[in-house]
Amino acid sequence: MELALHGKKLLVTGGSRGIGRGIVLAAARAGADVVTCHQKDSDAVDSLAAALKETPGDHHVLRADVGDTAEVDRLLGEVKDRFGRLDGVVNNAGVISHIPFAELPAEEWSRIIDTNLTAAYRVIQQALPLLGTGSSVVNIGSRGAAAGIPLRAHYTAAKAAMTGLTRSLAKELGPRGIRVNVVAPGVIETEAFDAMPADRAAGLRATYAQKTALARLGTVGELAGPVLFLLSDASAYITGETLNVDGGI
Repeated sequence: MELALHGKKLLVTGGSRGIGRGIVLAAARAGADVVTCHQKDSDAVDSLAAALKETPGDHHVLRADVGDTAEVDRLLGEVKDRFGRLDGVVNNAGVISHIPFAELPAEEWSRIIDTNLTAAYRVIQQALPLLGTGSSVVNIGSRGAAAGIPLRAHYTAAKAAMTGLTRSLAKELGPRGIRVNVVAPGVIETEAFDAMPADRAAGLRATYAQKTALARLGTVGELAGPVLFLLSDASAYITGETLNVDGGI
């Protein structure tokens, strides 16, 4: 068995930065054809498109706000037109904010829930006609959903709900040969660390060196690997599971 994804057609939401970008590039390099989406144009989107252009395969970077149900429907319509089927979906798109619960506005609660949870519901639902036997859905959760994080009640609520959604869909879609799992990252060092003041980034690295069994932060590649495993045929008998990728936090 191998983690090669040759010939598989994949949709990865939120692929222009961070974890999503790592998953998109790793999947494309493993032989998959990948569609990904982004909310706003940026240099990161342009550089991703350029990297995918240099990677063999049929890859597309589309604009879609997955927090908007109509945009999700349009996105899946484009995926159908371009690929005709899907072998895997990665629900990665997400947003976060840090607000005391007593001050959390209803509109911000809705924004976080819509992008982190409702988008996954709609993407999976609209992808169902394109998913066949042996296909895989991977939902990106968060290790923080189990631990709880102050100032992020809305975010952790959405990620915890993703686990319940996953377990239910694994049982409902299993008879159709569709697997559904969660990958729950710990603290992963993305390009966001490069934008921080150097002392803050160093402080975070030092903090998590003490909090994790492996004494360091994770890398994007170390998170992409388990996602590719769950998208591949090597995980054909795994469904309804949450795979914590957290360095033993």
